[in-house]
Amino acid sequence: MDRNTFTGLFLIMIVLAGSFYFFKPSEAELKKESERIAADSLKKTGTKTSAAAPAATPTTVVLDSAALKGPFGANISGTEKTTVLENDKLKLTLTNKGGKILSVEVKNEKTFQGAPLILFDGNQNKFGLKLNLNGKAINTNDLYFTAQPSGTGISMRANYAADKFIEFFYDLKPNSNDLTFNINLNGLNQIVQGNAITLNWETILLQQEKSLKNEQRYSAPYYKYVGETPDHLNVAKDVKEDLTKGKIEWIAFKQHFFSGVLLPKDGFDKGDLEVKVSTTPGQVKWYGANLQLPFNQLASQSYAMTFYFGNNKFSELQKQGHEIEKIVEMGYWPLKYINRFVVLPVFNFLEGFGWGYGLIILVLTVLLKLALSPLTYKSYISMAKMRILKPEMDEIKAKVGEDNPTLLQQEYLKLYKKVGVNPLGGCLPMVLQLPIVMAFFFFFPNLFELRGQSFLWMHDLSTYDEFIKFGFTLPFIGDHLSLMCILMTISTLIFTYFNNQVSGATGQMKYIGYVMPFIFLGVLNDYPSGLNYYYFLANMLTFSQQFLIKRMVNDEKIHAILKENKEKPKDEKKKSKFQARLDDYMRQQQQTKTQEKKNK
Repeated sequence: MDRNTFTGLFLIMIVLAGSFYFFKPSEAELKKESERIAADSLKKTGTKTSAAAPAATPTTVVLDSAALKGPFGANISGTEKTTVLENDKLKLTLTNKGGKILSVEVKNEKTFQGAPLILFDGNQNKFGLKLNLNGKAINTNDLYFTAQPSGTGISMRANYAADKFIEFFYDLKPNSNDLTFNINLNGLNQIVQGNAITLNWETILLQQEKSLKNEQRYSAPYYKYVGETPDHLNVAKDVKEDLTKGKIEWIAFKQHFFSGVLLPKDGFDKGDLEVKVSTTPGQVKWYGANLQLPFNQLASQSYAMTFYFGNNKFSELQKQGHEIEKIVEMGYWPLKYINRFVVLPVFNFLEGFGWGYGLIILVLTVLLKLALSPLTYKSYISMAKMRILKPEMDEIKAKVGEDNPTLLQQEYLKLYKKVGVNPLGGCLPMVLQLPIVMAFFFFFPNLFELRGQSFLWMHDLSTYDEFIKFGFTLPFIGDHLSLMCILMTISTLIFTYFNNQVSGATGQMKYIGYVMPFIFLGVLNDYPSGLNYYYFLANMLTFSQQFLIKRMVNDEKIHAILKENKEKPKDEKKKSKFQARLDDYMRQQQQTKTQEKKNK
């Protein structure tokens, strides 16, 4: 060995010695390696083992989680991680805990406070399967899934074994509110007990609008049986309902202006649906659904579904099919038909001109009043006739007295028959107009198009305007006064005064008309300003119509016609259906009176 070789070997020995000294493992590292060796030993032998660290250091026994915890044991614990799936309309945050949707943000929409619009958020919302695996109940909400990109979507998988797993697949198409959702069960036949599995969906709705009270009023879970009309649970109280009357076509967790709808390709066999009104600030309601899917014990079984997350605009929901648009409340029969087939098409037509919604409501009200003007004219003429007959009716009342109301009514009916007046002629046209007036009561509060739209001092036509904010709550009124509601009340008082002048109302009937506007003030004060704006316009236009009719109609001419009818011989008078009914009524009254005399 030459000198250079010896020197090289000597230097290598020094380096090796230094490495062993400076890089020797710590006591903690030795303990960790000992535990790993014990775990490897357990996996190979299937028995509990322990290993001692050097120098008789005590160690912890580590057992395989699957051996201790049973099915999906390796998925019971983990660290929560999120994955974002989004397009131009939605931002979905998925979590590996439960493999579910953690939150849904509807893009291009804001809450009344200007914050991003989140339909639901947090782990208090649940979506997963309830399974019976060899006698053990498993809820996938409690499992930690593994997230992996798959094509254009995200796959969430929980493994039972190498070739046995549950997979939730989510795929969000570009520029769409629809989320494709598939459940894939692989290799779980003979492991899943029974011929059905349960899909559990629970959600807490977050407040989006200015009035929590109104948002609760218009929020409810909806459902549809195959071949049936959609229905919903009670909106005012906590209730649970079993859905066992047929195959369930879809379930909708409907909020006032936004919804989440679940549409299974092959429907749900049965289920139950529950709603609870929340008392927590910032929360609207809690919804819960347990929906049953058939399990045919196949080696690979899949369930295809679609979520819709978006607004409750009638036309948007109509594009989804399956009559989902009927979750937009249009009122009871016949109001919903008036709104759907008359009011909404006219509104959509006017919307096409690109006008502001304040102008659209004005034009819509004008068109409505023009269509109803013949009824308004008939109502005015009938009330004018009754007003002209008032002096003669007072004479009859003075002659007969008030002690015998039946006789007094008979004398009134004789007078109506002589002059050819229908005492209900003024009421019938108003009754015929009432369904249309009531239809708007449902139309405007549920019209998504008004949300966030301003007009004059009203910042949002879909909610009330706070002209006066009290800072405290008054009975019947609330914590504010709406200026548009005040204007609506004033216009109703003006209309009532003018209507009393036309009809000649006296006594209690005269003053009842002045009480109703103040009742409307309390009821409509927290309703949308768009609705109060419509009622204000309707009152003012009706007042204008009657003012013009009054200028066109001559009371003396009407009086002359009534007098002429009164003087006509009976044979010349054409008997109307109303007059025929009057004759029958008077004949029956006379017979009753005669019978009473005989009995005495």
